[in-house]
Amino acid sequence: MIAHIEGLPAGTLGFRAHGQVTAADYENIIVPDVEAAFALNRKLRLLYVTAEDFTGFDPGAMWDDAKLGVRHFSSWERIALVTDVGWLRVTATAFGFAIPAQFRLFHGSDLAEATRWVAENEAA
Repeated sequence: MIAHIEGLPAGTLGFRAHGQVTAADYENIIVPDVEAAFALNRKLRLLYVTAEDFTGFDPGAMWDDAKLGVRHFSSWERIALVTDVGWLRVTATAFGFAIPAQFRLFHGSDLAEATRWVAENEAA
């Protein structure tokens, strides 16, 4: 399940993953929100958090995530991933170089710092 993270500035989207994330979660929540935000903004920032009850992604969700990333490959400004899930941290570290945006990985205890970082102005 995907839940919105509210209270972020314009041009910044936030999602929290709970339990098993499915393709339907991507198709019904993330994709429409991202597409609507890109209709208003040339560049977007993303805060993605795995909740303590997160168990993983269905293969369809992983495919939808990859398609969405490729479709807007150079349109991301900053991405903050907040997770304590070992395999996800290893994967993000291994492939973070391929993300054409500023990317930072945070632990769950650093959510406030991640939120500040993803939303701050470049001049800050």
